[in-house]
Amino acid sequence: MKLQRLNRGLVRPGLAFAGLVMLLALPGAYGQAGRRLTITAAYQQARQNYPLIRQRDLIARSGSYSVINASRGYLPVLSINGQATYQSTVTSFPFSIPIPGFTIPKYSRDQYKINVQVDQVIYDGGLINNQRQSARATEAEQQQSLEVSLYTLYDRVNQLYFGVLLITEQLRQNDLLKRDIQNGIEKAKALVAGGTAYRSSVDELTAQLLQAEQARIDLSAERKAYLGMLGLLIGVPVDENTILEKPALPMLSVEISRPEIQLYEDQKKMDDLQVGLLKAQLRPRLGLFAQEGYGRPGLNPLSNAFAWYYIGGVKLSWNLGGWYTFKNQKELLRIHQKTLDIQKETFLFNTEITRKQQLADIEKYRELFKNDQAIIALRESVKKAAAAQLENGILSAHDYISQVNAEDQARQNLILHQIQLLQEAYNYQNTTGNLQKQANP
Repeated sequence: MKLQRLNRGLVRPGLAFAGLVMLLALPGAYGQAGRRLTITAAYQQARQNYPLIRQRDLIARSGSYSVINASRGYLPVLSINGQATYQSTVTSFPFSIPIPGFTIPKYSRDQYKINVQVDQVIYDGGLINNQRQSARATEAEQQQSLEVSLYTLYDRVNQLYFGVLLITEQLRQNDLLKRDIQNGIEKAKALVAGGTAYRSSVDELTAQLLQAEQARIDLSAERKAYLGMLGLLIGVPVDENTILEKPALPMLSVEISRPEIQLYEDQKKMDDLQVGLLKAQLRPRLGLFAQEGYGRPGLNPLSNAFAWYYIGGVKLSWNLGGWYTFKNQKELLRIHQKTLDIQKETFLFNTEITRKQQLADIEKYRELFKNDQAIIALRESVKKAAAAQLENGILSAHDYISQVNAEDQARQNLILHQIQLLQEAYNYQNTTGNLQKQANP
C-alpha cells in the first residue's frame, strides 16, 4: 500500500500539517506513554510470529532423518526368506543296479527351505554418499524456499508501520490546526463584541473547527485499525499508547542479496547431485553375504533329509540398463539448469528495474522535502499576517481560513513527503535484500 493512496483516504480539506521539528516538540497525547516499538523489532517479531516459521524446525528434522537413513545404507542388512514347494518331478538316477555301500536316494516332491541372510555393502559406486548429499541439499533448498516466503512479510510490516507513522503525524498536525482555528475564533469573538465584525465570522470558524474534529475522529479510527493489524502481524499487543519510533534514513546499498538468488543456486546444486546419482547408478556394486538355513533338501545333493546349512561369499552386481537413458536424463538436467539461469536473470532484471525506479522516487522525495520547508516558511509568514489582519478587523474569517488551510497544505506535504521518503528507502532495502540483515542480525 503506497502512502499516496493512504494519504488520499485520510487527509481532509482544511486539515493542516506541522513541520517536523514542531511536531516532535508537541506535548500531544499521541504516543506519549506506553511501550516502544522499532521497525527492526517489528521485522523480527513478524518472522517469529508467522505460522510458517514453525516449518523451519520440521524441515531441519526431516533433513536430519533423511541423512541418517541414507548413512544406514552402510549397515549390514538382515533378511529372512522361506518357501515351501511341490514339484512335478524330482531328481532320479537312471540306473537300478545296486552299488555296495551306497544307497540310491529318493527325493520327495514337497520341499522346504527357510534361511537368514546378512548382506554387507563394500562398494556401492558412491550411491549412499550421493543420497546423503542430496538429503542435505534438499533441506537447504526447502529452508531457502521458506526464507523466500517469509521475506514477503517485510513489505507488509512496512505498509502498516509507516501507515501508522503517517496517521500519527496527521493527528499531531490536527491539534495544531484546531489551535490555529481556535485562536481565530477568539479574535473573531473579540471583534463581534466590539461591534466590528458579524457573528457569521465566528460561526464560519466554528464550523471549520468541527470539520477538523471530524477529521481527528476519522484519523483516530484509522490509526487504531492499523495498530490492530500490526499487532496481529507481529504477535504483540499494539494499542494507541504504543510508541512507534521513527526510523533513521538507511544507507542504501546497490548490492542485491535477495533470498531468491540463493534459492536458484540451491536448485542448481540439486541438479548437479542428480547427475552424480545417475553416474553412481551406472557403477557396479560389491558386497559380502552370509546365509544360514534349514530345509529339505539341504546342500548335500545325495540326501533327502532335513538339514542345517550355511553359505557365504562375495557378491557382484552391475545393472547396465541405466546406460540406455543416461544421456537423455543428463541432458534434461542440463536444460533445467539453463531454465533456472534464465529465471534468475529475469528476476535480477526486474529487480534492477524496481531498484532504479525506487532510487528515482527517493531522490524526488528528497527534493520535494527541501521545497516543502521553504514553502512552509512563506506560508507561515502569510498566516501570521492574516491573523494580525483578522484581529484588526481588516480581514474576513473566510480569508483567514484560506490562509490557515494554505499553510496546512504546505505542512501536510512536508509530513507526507518525509514519510514517503522513509518508506521508499525501506522498500528499496527490501527490494535489494538488505532488510533481511536487519531482521536477522
